[in-house]
Amino acid sequence: MGGDDLDDFVLDGYVSASGDEIEDDVDGSQVDDAVSGPSTQSTTEDQRTEEKKRKRKAKLKERKAKRRKLIESTESENTKSITESSPHELGDYLASLQAKTFKELSPLELEDMRIPETSIADTTAWTHPRTLDNLTEFIIKVVPNLHTRLSQKSKKAGSPTLLFVTGAALRVADVTRILKDKKLRGDKGGEVAKLFAKHFKLSEHVSYLKRTKVGAAVGTPGRIGKLLCETDALTISALSHIILDTTYRDAKQRNLLDIPETRDEVFKSVLGAPGVLQAIKAGKIQVVLY
Repeated sequence: MGGDDLDDFVLDGYVSASGDEIEDDVDGSQVDDAVSGPSTQSTTEDQRTEEKKRKRKAKLKERKAKRRKLIESTESENTKSITESSPHELGDYLASLQAKTFKELSPLELEDMRIPETSIADTTAWTHPRTLDNLTEFIIKVVPNLHTRLSQKSKKAGSPTLLFVTGAALRVADVTRILKDKKLRGDKGGEVAKLFAKHFKLSEHVSYLKRTKVGAAVGTPGRIGKLLCETDALTISALSHIILDTTYRDAKQRNLLDIPETRDEVFKSVLGAPGVLQAIKAGKIQVVLY
């Protein structure tokens, strides 16, 4: 149940990008076989190859960062997001998605799982774009209670006050950096856990959470769900808010809840994790759509 605990996850392995081929200038000059000999030539070629790989990765990283920024700005400027709706409308929206996830349930059973509008944050007063650059101010002005809790000292390991659920590992890294802002955490706030499967085994996250006091946990629904449902490392004893990152869209213009796999993980293993839905219904956990 949401309660009163809260300290930043710095499993700081960065996320490698993969994908497009990028041209690189070949630097350095040819080494004469007759002078350098085959061994020296082989070493030089290896060095050139490593340098080319390093440049390629750097360019890929830069390109992907620019692409993410463009997608985000396009979404916020050109599309009226569902997140701007009233709690009542958001309740209907989430209920329609639950019906897609739980196709086998009857209307009565689905109604029993419905997230009450009283447990959905009213963010209609926020009129600025819902971008990463504005996330800090959004929390301070629209969800002041969350801001207060993020600045408080955590009392128990693995018990954040905030779960920020997003659909991609790179996005997790970006959001984590924002939530580390001193304007949110002050001098006493807990650590920010970075939770995604790419590069990190489940056991590594379990070990980290059991020894670390976190104030917020940012992650993909798959990894957060596993930690909530299959381990005791991530608890909801201090949980007061769950932010669903529904404004951000991937390269195919899909948000967290548009993609069937991530939508199902959100409703089955995050919002549907033991005790979470009950705490939401009891008003102990508030759902925020950003």
